[in-house]
Amino acid sequence: MKKTRAAIVGYGNIGKYVLDALEASPDFEIAGVVRRNAKDVPPELKPYTVTDRLSTLEKVDVAILATPTRQVEKFAKEALALGINTVDSFDIHGKIVTLRRELDGVAKKNNAVSVIAAGWDPGSDSVVRALLEAMVPKGITYTNFGPGMSMGHTVAVKAVNGVKAALSMTIPLGTGVHRRMVYIETEEGHDFETVAAAIKSDDYFVHDETHVIQVDSVDRLLDMGHGVNLVRKGVSGKTQNQIIEFDMKINNPALTAQILVAVARASKKLQPGAYTMIEIPLIDMLYGDKEDLIKRLV
Repeated sequence: MKKTRAAIVGYGNIGKYVLDALEASPDFEIAGVVRRNAKDVPPELKPYTVTDRLSTLEKVDVAILATPTRQVEKFAKEALALGINTVDSFDIHGKIVTLRRELDGVAKKNNAVSVIAAGWDPGSDSVVRALLEAMVPKGITYTNFGPGMSMGHTVAVKAVNGVKAALSMTIPLGTGVHRRMVYIETEEGHDFETVAAAIKSDDYFVHDETHVIQVDSVDRLLDMGHGVNLVRKGVSGKTQNQIIEFDMKINNPALTAQILVAVARASKKLQPGAYTMIEIPLIDMLYGDKEDLIKRLV
């Protein structure tokens, strides 16, 4: 079996779990890890090439982008220009269509594939929402996150000037409404109220009730657990009161990483262009013989 050679781009929380997921996948091999400080090589990366440029790695089939959301477009375009497939967990819902359109042309020009917004939300939850709507075409789906740590929101807070450390917790209030509880340590010389105002005006927080709290130690509060509850209530055909519920409690970066590896596998079977997860056959995300998978899962 010819293995898919994957590069990990970024080695923060998600990147570390991508390493685990790749090492546990029999159809992948690790082409290398791209990080800002290539001289910083922790013990688990000693067997692999660590570099600060994707172009220095050999025979890369797919680049798994474990980068902050706001850096995804930049890194995706660099990889696609090299003819390398990309997958990412871009999580700003309102900008997904624009990013897909932007990367589609670049991917097609370089005979490559880009799968965007492939975390668990957006991502696997998007697939569940699509299935729920197929089952119950008329109605409302409520997506209730948490309670738990939001990786994207936490990274966004850490990028705010004056923030030394941060944790953003998502608290579900029901019917798809959420409260954001943001805990920060401030850098010396920065005014807390000014920093808090900057956080609340960020695109990640401006649409939700947000509370920013100053603490002595963010690390004492840190827990990467998260979850989601999806409920759809509506009509199948002409039959009212169809209620379907999906619920999960997960380690946030570990699940994100596993989904990224699954869509990296699927990317090898797609025609050039940019895709979201709802456009990809589920079976292509799974390891194994197609007929065996059908026999076991159908």
